[in-house]
Amino acid sequence: MAPPSRTLPDKTSRHYGLYVRVRDAIADLPTHFVSTTQISGVLATDLHTLTLLGATIEDQVVKTLDRLRSIWDPNREYGSYHFIRQSQTFPSVLLRNSTNHGDILLGIELKGWYLLAKEGEPNFRFQSTATACGVRDLLVVVPWALEHVVNGSPIVLNPFIESARYAAEYRNYHWTSVGKTSQNVGITLPSNVNPYRSKIDQIFDKPASDRGSNFGRLARTGLMDDYIRDANHRTLCGIEARHWRDFLGDVPRGYS
Repeated sequence: MAPPSRTLPDKTSRHYGLYVRVRDAIADLPTHFVSTTQISGVLATDLHTLTLLGATIEDQVVKTLDRLRSIWDPNREYGSYHFIRQSQTFPSVLLRNSTNHGDILLGIELKGWYLLAKEGEPNFRFQSTATACGVRDLLVVVPWALEHVVNGSPIVLNPFIESARYAAEYRNYHWTSVGKTSQNVGITLPSNVNPYRSKIDQIFDKPASDRGSNFGRLARTGLMDDYIRDANHRTLCGIEARHWRDFLGDVPRGYS
């Protein structure tokens, strides 16, 4: 099976400029991200537990995007639209009309990645079927860390930005055609699915067999390899993230 190709928005479509500017705003998050959260007093051996802050970071990312209206809506054409975060629903962020909740311009499946987590890669599962993704919908992974590594406010680094539909198609392509396994690699796709369904609707693709619970782990498909490598080489207080992770993993318990 040939790998999928990206289906991107038509450049002549009405909201194409908005789509491009939203991507620009997301890419500019590291410059504008503001967090009121302050962390101190965490033992070095317990820093990996900061992954629990993921939901807070994602909420602050959404608020930052809303404040970046000057980037994605410079001419105030979309004054009634705002980014809103919705829990336990795909996509996790909507750019939606505040007076007409059915008027949605795009969605973002937002995932935070604590850069010093033990895994060394994003460990989220992305299982939504491709037809649940609008053509302008994005999968965005935002890596973050503390400004002083062991304390301070969270900062975010350059995000991973991909077409959500393409990510879903590539995940299935890798599962059925690239991965080496003896298990049944079939996938059952839900029927009659379109974007922005309610949380009770079935929109997940389901593998016929998944003994290792790896279906949907996008970081293991190869799609993010270059991005993950670059992120792990990013410096925090002058030292690459991968070296911080190695060091913190070797710190005996009781050392801060």
